[in-house]
Amino acid sequence: MLKVMELFAGVGGFRLGLQATNGFEVVWGNQWEPSKKAQDAFNCYSRQFKDKGVHSNEDIAKVDEKSFNGMGIELIVGGFPCQDYSVARSLSGEKGLQGKKGVLFWEIARLVTEIRPKYILLENVDRLLKSPSKQRGRDFSIMLASLRDLNYSVEWRVINAAEYGQAQRRRRIFIFAVSNDTNYMKQISNVDDSRILHEDGFFAKPFPVLDQSSDKHKPHSFLLPQDILEISDSFSKKYHNSGIMRDGVVYTEEVIPKVEEAKTLGEILQCNVDEKYYLNENAIEKFKYLKGAKKIERTAASGHKYIFSEGGMSFPEPLDKPGRTMLTSEGTVNRSSHVIEDPETRRLRILTPLECERLNGFPDNWTEGMTERMRYFCMGNALVVGLIERMGNRILQIEQNELESLKETPLQLSFFNH
Repeated sequence: MLKVMELFAGVGGFRLGLQATNGFEVVWGNQWEPSKKAQDAFNCYSRQFKDKGVHSNEDIAKVDEKSFNGMGIELIVGGFPCQDYSVARSLSGEKGLQGKKGVLFWEIARLVTEIRPKYILLENVDRLLKSPSKQRGRDFSIMLASLRDLNYSVEWRVINAAEYGQAQRRRRIFIFAVSNDTNYMKQISNVDDSRILHEDGFFAKPFPVLDQSSDKHKPHSFLLPQDILEISDSFSKKYHNSGIMRDGVVYTEEVIPKVEEAKTLGEILQCNVDEKYYLNENAIEKFKYLKGAKKIERTAASGHKYIFSEGGMSFPEPLDKPGRTMLTSEGTVNRSSHVIEDPETRRLRILTPLECERLNGFPDNWTEGMTERMRYFCMGNALVVGLIERMGNRILQIEQNELESLKETPLQLSFFNH
């Protein structure tokens, strides 16, 4: 069993996916919502995983990294928010560089520095590759350089869950970092970058791609500056949907997934849903407007007039396709909420909280016990469990290889024992 630390745990999507493999034990999980009195996500997490490891409901910045010494944690996982990763010289100059306060990636880096796990698996929104808009790729470059300095190599992939059999068209970036001291990294040290992304790497096995890459976006490689401050101040690069970083050398390529047949929205629907989920005429008219194509003249703060336009959306949602990306506003009268025609009643309604759990691959009624609004919110924030299960199995393959390589290492016999 690989011991795991789960950060920014939400309602436990990472943990559910890893547990499905029967190869991981989450020994410590942290979930804390700074702006809320009611800690709904943490309460759900601690209830569902009762008596299994330590459940922490505290500000991660106040957690003592030295308290994990001797726990044997070999994998750190977490879905952290996209924030401003820029750095600056500390005022005293003695502590070197400092990131902005409250940026959670620096807390991950702090824990990794102390714990030195073999593996790190992180999740984020795919815009991380392009942020900030005025210096594209800076934030991701800072992350890569930070992990480089901690002696890790990194592979990443943007994955649309529906392209690998899941019920939701949810695109997220997954980042896998592995210690350079592992046998895995030594084995692929001479393997070509493109071959790693297409065949031998972390993501290629559970999420196969076509042999050819995108014609529109040519692969390219570059060297990250040694000084993270230089990256923060002036570095900018274009990142594609997959790539690898080894010893500061980055190779990035736009890979094309081998698309699997997805679950459809129709397949995850409940029967006999409560009347409260059905829409009245007033709500139907609002949804029609919100989801319709529109061109509206608006005036900017400067007084400049401009035309705001947006395309139309399917209304109601097609039931023979996977659902769209679910947001935290799901279930409200909002352009992004799913509206379906109920197959039984032929009336229009929103999705139920249980159906939202199914969209992410959670067990039915996983979030029961909190308000409905929070159930929708938590699912809008959650990840797709089935993807994590595949990644968990891939980590176990790599770990098995590590253990076998240790067995093959001949024992050094001493001739000086008495």
